[in-house]
Amino acid sequence: MSASGGDRPLTGRVALVSGATRGAGRGVARALGEAGATVWCTGRTTRERRSEYDRPETVEETAELVTAAGGEGVWAEVDHADEASVSALVERIREVHGRLDISVSSLGGEHLHGEWDQPVWAQDVETGRRILRGGIETHLLTATYALDLLHRTPGGLHVELTDGDAAYNDTRYRINAYVDLVKTGLTRLAHSLGHELAEHGGTAMAVSPGWLRSEMMLDAFGVDEETWQQAWTDTGRGGVAPEAFAVSESPLLVGRCVAAVAADEGRTRWNQLSTTSEVLAAEYDVRDADGSQPRAWSYITAMEDGSTPDVADYR
Repeated sequence: MSASGGDRPLTGRVALVSGATRGAGRGVARALGEAGATVWCTGRTTRERRSEYDRPETVEETAELVTAAGGEGVWAEVDHADEASVSALVERIREVHGRLDISVSSLGGEHLHGEWDQPVWAQDVETGRRILRGGIETHLLTATYALDLLHRTPGGLHVELTDGDAAYNDTRYRINAYVDLVKTGLTRLAHSLGHELAEHGGTAMAVSPGWLRSEMMLDAFGVDEETWQQAWTDTGRGGVAPEAFAVSESPLLVGRCVAAVAADEGRTRWNQLSTTSEVLAAEYDVRDADGSQPRAWSYITAMEDGSTPDVADYR
């Protein structure tokens, strides 16, 4: 599914992508626009001001990408840690549309910075609180208000964007105790929300992209989306990126996967489940912007199991 041309299965649907300024959130918003949806895009960085994350991407740009892709992009400056701001956002959606069909939470990545690889007794407590506030509390607060509107329309879909599915995270320690709790907590949150939505015909699920070529990742390797392969193929640059970067994916892939689920009349089969863009891409024959179907998590797992996988077999 690429949702191009006249293929707009989500025309008439209203979506909210919380944390759509960049990365996976921007990719999901754009893909929902490809499929014809009206997409409310939220973030804290606008053309007027930047968040403390201090990145150049703006939420207005994301809304423009949605519209250019074929949908209708609407932007809103929202701090998802602030209850009044979240409540006002959902009330605006209610007043304008009277419904919400799709809610996607891509929140907290910018809070996952500070001390790494430290046991809990060596962690700065305020850094830990910021990780939990950004990675868990914002998701709960957003769900509190967004799902109050979404559950009123049968067939609603809520997606928690995560890093690693339950099968991966439940058997591995993720960086430090705070981050580990966030990674595993979001898959459980999707399970809980799915239980609450089920009697209203709704679906909640957790979806993880693979190795994401976010704007920040591309910057780190000195490339852009047009030249990203040079990061690992150009030996003259000193091997900036590992060979495994070949199985990375653009944010558009996970976005198209979410759009495919939203367009699936049988999407309740995903309720309460945790999965990846790799699994969904195979299920719905979704392709990345370059036509590929990278299988990053299979590659990563094979490496961790001691194999020496050939990247060509995973792209």
